[in-house]
Amino acid sequence: MRTKQILAGMFLAAGLSVVHGQQLDITGTCDVPDSPEWVHHAVFYQIYPQTYYDSNGDGIGDLNGIIQKLDYIKSLGVTAIWLNPFFDSPFNDAGYDIRDYYKVAPRYGTNEDAKRLFQEAHKRGLKVIFDYVISYTAIDNPWFVESCKQSPDKYSNWYVWNDNVWKTEGGEFAGRFIHGYGRRNGNFMFNFFWSEPALNFGFGKPDPAKPWQLPVNHPDVLALREELKKIFCFWMDMGADGIRADMAGALVKGTDVSGGTKDFWKEIRQIVKEKYPQAFMVSEWSYPKDALDAFHADFFHWFDGYNDLMQKESWRILNGVSEGHSFFDKEGKGNIAYFLSKYMEQYNETKSKGYIVLPLGNHDNARMNVNRSTDELELIMVFGMTMPGVPFLYYGNEIGMRQLYNMPQIEGAYQPRAGARTPMQWTSGKNCGFSTADFSRLYLPVDTASDAPNVEAEQNDPSSLLNRVKKLIALKNTEPALAAYAKFVPLYAKENTYPFVYARASGKDILLVIINPSEKAASAEFQMNLQYTKPTLLAGKEIKINKKGTTLSFNVPGISFAIYRMN
Repeated sequence: MRTKQILAGMFLAAGLSVVHGQQLDITGTCDVPDSPEWVHHAVFYQIYPQTYYDSNGDGIGDLNGIIQKLDYIKSLGVTAIWLNPFFDSPFNDAGYDIRDYYKVAPRYGTNEDAKRLFQEAHKRGLKVIFDYVISYTAIDNPWFVESCKQSPDKYSNWYVWNDNVWKTEGGEFAGRFIHGYGRRNGNFMFNFFWSEPALNFGFGKPDPAKPWQLPVNHPDVLALREELKKIFCFWMDMGADGIRADMAGALVKGTDVSGGTKDFWKEIRQIVKEKYPQAFMVSEWSYPKDALDAFHADFFHWFDGYNDLMQKESWRILNGVSEGHSFFDKEGKGNIAYFLSKYMEQYNETKSKGYIVLPLGNHDNARMNVNRSTDELELIMVFGMTMPGVPFLYYGNEIGMRQLYNMPQIEGAYQPRAGARTPMQWTSGKNCGFSTADFSRLYLPVDTASDAPNVEAEQNDPSSLLNRVKKLIALKNTEPALAAYAKFVPLYAKENTYPFVYARASGKDILLVIINPSEKAASAEFQMNLQYTKPTLLAGKEIKINKKGTTLSFNVPGISFAIYRMN
C-alpha cells in the first residue's frame, strides 16, 4: 500500500455536528488504495445501450451506434465507459436477465461488434467495463431449462430449488419461490423478478432439515463458480477493462457466516491481479465496508440518506422512499449533515481499502433534472466531481436531459425508471437525432418538447451545462487534490443549514469547495489553520473570504459555488 503525505494538522474542523457529534481528525497520511493507476483520476460515463444511438434505424440503440459516438464521449474528458448489459436476453428485465453469457444480443450486434467497440475505445484512450450479472439468469437460459428436468443432470443444482412442489418456504425466504414451474418436483428461488431464477452459490449456514440448501463448497456450487469465472475471462480476453458487478452482495443465501460471497469476489480479484492487472472492479453492493474487501470501488446509493441528496421529493416517493427534502433543491430545506453522518461512517473505515461511488444518476433512479435550472444542475455536478472516490456520470445528464413522465412500462422499467431511460438527445431534429425510425418504433419516446436539451446546441453554447461539465471533468483529471484518494475534510456542514464547505488535499495541494444550492444567500464561519497568500478561483463565482487568525468566514450567494486552490 502506497501513501501520500499531507500537511499534518493543517485544518481544525469546528462547529460540526455531522459525524457522531465529534470533530474530524484530519491529521496524518492519505492512503492510496490498491487499484490501477488510471483509476485515481478517472471519470466514468454510463451508457444504456438500447437508448444511446441507433445506427441501423430499428428504433433501438446498438454497439455500432456507441462506436460512432466515441469521439463525443472522448470529448467529454471521461476516462472510461460502463455499459449496461449487452448479452443475449429475452429482455424481461432490460437485458439483466441473461440467456447466453457468451453472446451479444442480436439487437445490439455481434461479438465482433463488441470486440471492435473495445478496440476503438482503446484507440481513443478510453476504457470499457461491462455489467457482470451473476446472481440470477433469464428463465429461458439453457442452464435453467436443464435444471427444470426431474432427472438429475449437470445443471440440477446450479439454481436454488427446494425438494417438493407442495412446500411453501417461510422465514427469510417467504415469497421468494415460484411454485409449479417445469417438470421438476420442487420450486425455484428468484432474485429480483419472478423470471430471474437465482443461481446457486450455496447457503452460508445450511439448514440440516433442508438438504436442498447446499453449502458454499458443494461440488455443484463450485462448478457453477468456475463457469462464471470463465465467462469473466471470456470478455476480458476480448478486450474489456473490468466489471460492474450487479447485486454483488446477493450471491450466497441465508446467513453468510462463511463469507462465501466475499470469497467468490476475492477469487475474481485474484484473477484480475494475475491476468488483468489494469482491470477495474466496481460493485453494486452499497455497503463499502464489505464490498471493498474485494472490489476497487462500491456504488453507495442504496442507503438511507442518498435520496435526500439529489432526488426531488415527488420522485423519491415513486422510488419507494421519502426521506425529507433534497439538499440540492433550491427551496433550501435539505440536510447535508444527515447524508454525511451515513457517508463518513463508511468513508472513514474504507478510505485505505478502495473507493466509494456516489453516482451522478443511473438507470435505476429518476434523472437529476426534475424542473431544475442549468445552475442548479451544475451544483450537483460540482459535488459529484469534487467528492472523494470515482464519479460515474449517467448518459444525458451532462446535457441536462429531463425526467420524462407517463412513459410506457417496457422490459421491467416501471416508473420512474422508464422516464430516466429515454433516448439520448443529439440534435433538435427527428427523434432528437437518436434514430431514423418512425417515432412509434422507438424503444422509448424521446423528449418532444421544443426546448429539449441536445448535444448539438450545447456544444456551441459556452454557458451550457455540457461545457460546464467538461470543465469540471478537466479539473478532476488534472488537480492532485481531486484524486480519488485525496483527503476529504468537511469544514462546514450543519444540520438543516447551508452552505456545504469541504476541503480536498493531497500533499501541498489543497482545494476549498463551497456549495450553496439554496436560492437564498448563506454564510459560513469555521476554523482552518493554514497559511496561504491568495486563494485562486478555479471554478464558480468569486467569493470574498475573510480571514482573522485561523477563522475563515464568507457569504455565499444563492445557487452558487466556488472551488479555490489554497496557495
